[in-house]
Amino acid sequence: MTSNLVPDSEHSGIIGLLPVKLRALALLARLDRPIGWWLLFWPCIFGLALSGGLIQRWDLALCMLLGAIVMRGAGCVYNDIVDRDLDAQVARTASRPLPSGDIGVQAAWAFLLGLCAIGLLVLIQLRWEAQIAALGSILLVAAYPFMKRITWWPQLWLGLVFSWGALVGWVAITGEANAAMFWLYAGTIFWVVGYDTIYAMQDREDDALVGIKSSALRLGGNVRAGVAVFYILTVLGWGMAIWSVRPEKQALVALLPVAFHLGMQVASLKSDGSNALGQFRSNRVAGLLAALAFLVVGAAGQY
Repeated sequence: MTSNLVPDSEHSGIIGLLPVKLRALALLARLDRPIGWWLLFWPCIFGLALSGGLIQRWDLALCMLLGAIVMRGAGCVYNDIVDRDLDAQVARTASRPLPSGDIGVQAAWAFLLGLCAIGLLVLIQLRWEAQIAALGSILLVAAYPFMKRITWWPQLWLGLVFSWGALVGWVAITGEANAAMFWLYAGTIFWVVGYDTIYAMQDREDDALVGIKSSALRLGGNVRAGVAVFYILTVLGWGMAIWSVRPEKQALVALLPVAFHLGMQVASLKSDGSNALGQFRSNRVAGLLAALAFLVVGAAGQY
């Protein structure tokens, strides 16, 4: 058993200090790469902030942070169980605990159930409407690992999954759905499609060899243009969400910092994907900027 750290590990020093078996579990849940749970957490904050409840219900934000960490880990474990044969054929993923043999499938399932149990404890902290909204994502999550075998746009499916927190966060405060919530969800979906297309640029050669489909492959030499379109749609969706809450032009100014950040991502993205990982990770900052925009508008109250 080796539990090798993969090339894109962020906290290799901390994870490397763990005993081998615990290290394998940590890698299986991607605890060495916190960018994933940040990107799952930000949409939850978007919903809490734009609905005007983030400041008063900061406790919900903490619950959703824990939920994002454990459920992102659970999703990664499930994804690796399904994809273990494909991962063994891709250079960047071949050293993951399941394809490398460091963790057995039965142990992975047991770990998955444990993470889901923690997620359940978080779920019951929400009002019942938000609980129903959260449970509505289960089928989307379960189907996601198979999308890369079916469609050239698995990133769109991931967008449906990773943006779901915006719905949960909104309903957790308001108890109901409205146009602003759906615009927020739509904009966030395109944000996910954009940044995950950037992430997929790293694996284009291996994916083509083993038959995995992705938006990065489908777009070919037009990846930068495609990401630009996705990000434009992101800002438009978020702008409509803000307008639905507060139909004033000055409210839209709050989106300028995140719009600029996304534009710089596209402008500096290299067509060969050599800086794709860094550009992908910069969406941690993009999420913060968007959250601040929604906080400012939401705290100002509805028009």
